[in-house]
Amino acid sequence: MAHIIVVGNEKGGSGKSTTCMHVATALARMGFRVGALDLDLRQKSFGRYIENRRAWIVRSGIELPTPDYRDLPEVGAEELQPGENAFDHRLSTAVAALEPVSDFIIIDCPGSHTRLSQVAHSLADTLITPLNDSFVDFDLLARVDPETGKVKGPSIYSEMVWNARQLRAQAGLKPIDWIVLRNRLGAQQMHNKKKVGAALEELSRRIGFRVAPGFSERVIFRELFPRGLTLLDLKDTGVDQLNISNVAARQEVRDLMKELRLPGVQVDF
Repeated sequence: MAHIIVVGNEKGGSGKSTTCMHVATALARMGFRVGALDLDLRQKSFGRYIENRRAWIVRSGIELPTPDYRDLPEVGAEELQPGENAFDHRLSTAVAALEPVSDFIIIDCPGSHTRLSQVAHSLADTLITPLNDSFVDFDLLARVDPETGKVKGPSIYSEMVWNARQLRAQAGLKPIDWIVLRNRLGAQQMHNKKKVGAALEELSRRIGFRVAPGFSERVIFRELFPRGLTLLDLKDTGVDQLNISNVAARQEVRDLMKELRLPGVQVDF
């Protein structure tokens, strides 16, 4: 069975597609067969990232390891069982098609609460939640006392993950390994950074996730998207000397892959 990695957060702009692309490309570069799905049926940032990569490969003539991206199949009413949800059918069909030919399947969820996202979370062996390092984004995970900074209780997204965990337990599946990534960690605002970090550590013990450093705010991530490239591709594309920022960003990718602790994966890049 393919190991399913779901990247989810109900807030846009947290770096989900960048995370998806770098994790998927890292695995493909290590020789794994990687399937890819984008459940944001309107924007499809992850899907467009891979399309940009395929177009760059054609233009340049340089072959790069690339995830096997599939659109969700369309479904007619006659294909549905009585009472079956069309989105459930489309997602299960796509996953079933990728599983025999994939070691890992990466699923990018939209930045909103949708039926597709809800179902995808219940499929996750590994769940990655990128989070901008602020209490605005933290509010999706938990409510915080404004005076003391103490966590008052889980919020909407955490409750959805809890429901997904319950569904997996009822089906006899292994628990979700949930990792919250602290993205866009800035060098400044140290006081706020410490408060967010303390709140995340407290919440992680209460509802069961691991906290990991994610990607800093870097121009390079925005520049790579139009060409469909990642930090791991730069040397193959003629960039012999990486600047200090690019080297640091590549190290962030390496650290993330180690922190995911995926089965059979030894990070060697």
